[in-house]
Amino acid sequence: MESYDGQKLTDSWRIALMALLFGLAILFLAYALYHVQVVQSPAFSNDQARQSIRRVQVPGARGKIFDRKGVCLANNRASYCIAYYVEELRKRGKWINTINAVSEDIDKLAGVLGVPRELSYSAVSNHVIRSLPMPLIAWKDVDQVTLARWAENADQFPGVDVYVQPERFYPEKMLAVHLLGYVRRDRPPRSRPGEDAHFYLPEMYGAIGLESSYNDWLTGQLGEQLIRVDARGYKHKVWDGEPAIPGRDLHLTLDVSIQRALEAALFDKRGACVVIDPRNGEILAMASMPTFDPNEFIPLIRQGLWKRLMEDERHPLFNRAIQGRYAPGSIFKPVTAFAALGRPGFDTNLVYTCTGTFELGTMRLKCWDTYGHHEIALRRAIEQSCNSFFCNLGHTIGYPAIFAQAEALGLGAKTGIDLPGESSGLLPDEKWKLSRMYDRWRPGDTCQLAIGQGLLLVTPLQMALVAATIANNGKVYQPHLLKKEGTPEPLRKMEWSEEALAVVKGGMRDVVMQGTGRRVQVRGTDVSAKTGTAEVDVKGARHKNTWLMAFAPSEAPRIAIAMVIEDGESGGKTVAPLVKEVLVSIFGEDTNRPPVSVEAPLPTGGD
Repeated sequence: MESYDGQKLTDSWRIALMALLFGLAILFLAYALYHVQVVQSPAFSNDQARQSIRRVQVPGARGKIFDRKGVCLANNRASYCIAYYVEELRKRGKWINTINAVSEDIDKLAGVLGVPRELSYSAVSNHVIRSLPMPLIAWKDVDQVTLARWAENADQFPGVDVYVQPERFYPEKMLAVHLLGYVRRDRPPRSRPGEDAHFYLPEMYGAIGLESSYNDWLTGQLGEQLIRVDARGYKHKVWDGEPAIPGRDLHLTLDVSIQRALEAALFDKRGACVVIDPRNGEILAMASMPTFDPNEFIPLIRQGLWKRLMEDERHPLFNRAIQGRYAPGSIFKPVTAFAALGRPGFDTNLVYTCTGTFELGTMRLKCWDTYGHHEIALRRAIEQSCNSFFCNLGHTIGYPAIFAQAEALGLGAKTGIDLPGESSGLLPDEKWKLSRMYDRWRPGDTCQLAIGQGLLLVTPLQMALVAATIANNGKVYQPHLLKKEGTPEPLRKMEWSEEALAVVKGGMRDVVMQGTGRRVQVRGTDVSAKTGTAEVDVKGARHKNTWLMAFAPSEAPRIAIAMVIEDGESGGKTVAPLVKEVLVSIFGEDTNRPPVSVEAPLPTGGD
């Protein structure tokens, strides 16, 4: 009996112990479950998100560009594309099965739409392997006919849909294209702060022109889209994250009405022109011809078009206004005049006898007037553009004086305009000539420079700035295209006396009244100008680049302008009528008033 009771007691302890162990196990499991589901839930959720959530960078809308009066010059439009969503065409097994299925479907759809296939097999393969959750764009910027054909046959092509993305659009087409530039589309060059994106939507960025120099201004802030994918990377769900922020709009100093008139005047020619407000440096118009339509570069530049533009001998992509380097010819003579007038004791009434040829050693430089201007002083030498007078003047005052004056006006250096690719031109000196031509500076070089020939090279923008500086009595302003508030301060002030200004400005007024620039006369508006003709060697043949720089009205200038036409006849005959067209578009013309001077023909062979 005692042994039975002892055995029973032992069994009870065993049962109690087992119950305790099971209870402890249950408590441990409960604690572990609580720790996993509650305490560690955020960590596991983060792991799950990290493994299945993909971040997509979404660019903000690009800012618009407007002229000074609110005319839109660069905008965004909706571009309709046909895209494949690969997760709906997935095939079991290896990736090659899905790639082949998508590629075959593209061929089939191309036949139905009646358009050539644009996407290569390798592009499909790269997309499936690297960007599987993203839409695969098979055709970009399709027309309405193609969209209608797709809509009629959409039920035959699961996994295909219309994808809309913004594209740049230039409403005025070719107008001011060298200023505006154009955009390309590529991966955003940056990521959202603190976040690494898995994928991105291509973003527009400026390639040249204002689109490039103000790219950061126009570019919006990146947004975010979230995609949930499965273990193989196929997309299952999409939702919006942080919204993208549009870029800022750009308001320019440009005046579209002047720009249109300028481009109409330059139509069918090779050349460039800059119109500037001499009171503040605002660029009112700038054109380079020939030109091109930036809309043809969107959504991408076709290889045939790019090849044609690059091989065009007229170089339509080249912005002659800021990149063209030309000998200025006689429009440089006012610079030489100021250099002389700045020398102490210089007599403005000093007379030189022009015989038609200037001789210096073995150099013989002819004046345009074969018989010579005879006795002539500085003001009339500007009016008549007498080469002999200015060669003698340059030889008398010496190269350092001319160099210092040209350098102070900004020649030989970039103006700092808010456009990329500006040329500095060339203001040569003895050091430059020795290093490049292995020859010392000679007196003949100074004589050539004094009349704007020889080694000197300038841009149309630089000469427009020279005209503006003369117009505002020596104040040099920073040329700019971004519209700014307030009145800017000049960069520097030229040390020109009242007497010097009176002589040079009077001579430029005489050029229009009775000299080589009579064809620029605008009835009702006083214009001051200087013509120029520079002979250049092009592939062994002699050509003329013809110039005119001017400002108006003469007493209170609001416009300064410089224009160059390649292969012209002379500044007075080729360029003056074109500049007149631009000035008439700005000031109008009083047709009831007769021209100031019409009786004498323009000189043959002159500027």
